[in-house]
Amino acid sequence: MSERIIFRTGEALIAGGPAGTAAEPEVIIGELDGPVGIALATLTGNQAKGHSKVFALLNTDIQVRPVTLMVSKVTVNNSRYTNILMGTVQAAIANGVLDAVRAGDIPKEKANDLGIICSVWLNPSVATDDNLDHQILFDIHRKAMAQAIHKAMNNTPNIDWLLENQDKIIHKYFQMGLDGKI
Repeated sequence: MSERIIFRTGEALIAGGPAGTAAEPEVIIGELDGPVGIALATLTGNQAKGHSKVFALLNTDIQVRPVTLMVSKVTVNNSRYTNILMGTVQAAIANGVLDAVRAGDIPKEKANDLGIICSVWLNPSVATDDNLDHQILFDIHRKAMAQAIHKAMNNTPNIDWLLENQDKIIHKYFQMGLDGKI
């Protein structure tokens, strides 16, 4: 049996597609009988208008394992946005979880013992994009979810890398501010 996984965190940012298709999931992964399970149950029961929490589903009634709860970072107040978030992106998140299991980042034997909380960012511009490419949106969110899980389960980046590279990395939006672009 694999080691106990109490609380792991990870994130990813995948961009490069058409406007509005970038993905930036942040994940917390842990045992359902620990703090992650308590948080998952609490979030599920503590719904808030505009920030619904839903399980990641492959389709309308096929829940993924490990159980994954999606929490929107953006206030949802548009039915088109809701349909994209709870359709294309929800399926992408679910597939990204299964990709992480298939890749070995999540031990298959722990699929029923772990929970994942995924904070999902979906650009609000998708609600007004009549030419939105759902396949590209799906592919980017799927890849980002698998990458966030990989980082969480491998404690990446590690502290040595962070300390070594701290002064070489400038936050994108800080740099844009320095350059007068925001």
